[in-house]
Amino acid sequence: MPIRAYTFLVITTLLWGGNTIAGKLAVGHVSPMVLSFGRWALATLIIASISIPQIRKDWDVLKANWKLLIFYGAVGYAAFNGFLYTALKYTSAVNGAIEQGAIPVLIFVINFLLFRIRVSAIQILGFLISFIGAAVTASHGDLQTLLTLTLSYGDLLMLFAGISYAIYTVSLRWKPPVHWKSLMAVPALAAAVTCLPLLYWEQGRGELILPDMQGWLIVLYAGLFPSLISQILYIKGVEGIGANRAGLFINLVPVFGTLLSITILGEKLEVFHVIALILVLGGIAIAEWGKPAAEKPPAKPTP
Repeated sequence: MPIRAYTFLVITTLLWGGNTIAGKLAVGHVSPMVLSFGRWALATLIIASISIPQIRKDWDVLKANWKLLIFYGAVGYAAFNGFLYTALKYTSAVNGAIEQGAIPVLIFVINFLLFRIRVSAIQILGFLISFIGAAVTASHGDLQTLLTLTLSYGDLLMLFAGISYAIYTVSLRWKPPVHWKSLMAVPALAAAVTCLPLLYWEQGRGELILPDMQGWLIVLYAGLFPSLISQILYIKGVEGIGANRAGLFINLVPVFGTLLSITILGEKLEVFHVIALILVLGGIAIAEWGKPAAEKPPAKPTP
C-alpha cells in the first residue's frame, strides 16, 4: 500500500482544513483582502526564491499559456480565498468547513454542463445526498428555511467560493506541461496582483484592517502551509496514487475543518453538523463507488 502518498494527502487536507480556522481567527485582526493579498504575496516570494531556474527552463511554455495561468491565480486562488475569508465573517468555521464538501458536486455539475461527462444513476444518487448534506449545514438543520430563502450572507459567499474553486478545478484539464514549481509560481503571482484592486475596494468601504501580531501569524500560516506546503504534498500524493484517487482526499477538508473548529475555536458540535458530515462524505463516497467503468485514465502528474 502507498502509505507515503496517503500520508502526504492526509496532511494536505489537514492544512486546508486549518485554512478555514485561520480565516475565522483572522476576524478583527486582519481584513479578508489584506489576508488574501498577504498570503499570496508571501507565497510568491517563497516559491520564486526556489523556482527561478525552473521558470527559465519552462519560459516558452509559460509565455504561451500566460492567460490560462493568470486565470488559475485569479479564480482558483484569489477569488476562492477572498470569498472564503469574507464568508467567515458571517458564518461559523464549522459551516464553512462542511460547505466546502459541496465543491466536488459543483465540479460534477460544471463538467456535465460543459462536457456532458457520462455519469451513472448511483453517482447521481451520491451527488444528491451530498447536496442534501450541504443544505442541512446551510439551513442549520432546518430545511424549511430553504423554502423561504433565508440563507445567511456568509453561506452565499461560501457558495461563490465553491463555484470559483470548481471552475478552477475543471479548467485544470488544460494546464500546460510544466514543472510543478512553475505551475505554482505564476498563478501565485497572478493571485497577489488580482488582490490589489480588491484591497482598494476594501479600503474604500472603510473595512481594511492591517494585521496586528495575531494577524501577521495568520498571514504567515496561510502563506506557508495551505498555499505552499500543502500544494507540494498534494502533487507528491498525486504522483503516488494518481489524480483520480488523490482527488477523493479533498473530502477530508470538511472533516478536519469541523474537528479543528471545535477543538481550537470551542465551537459547539450540533447534531445537524454530524448529520451533514455523514451526508456530504457518504454521498461523495457513493458517487465514487458508482462511477462508470469506462472512464479516461487519470492524467499524468506534472513532472
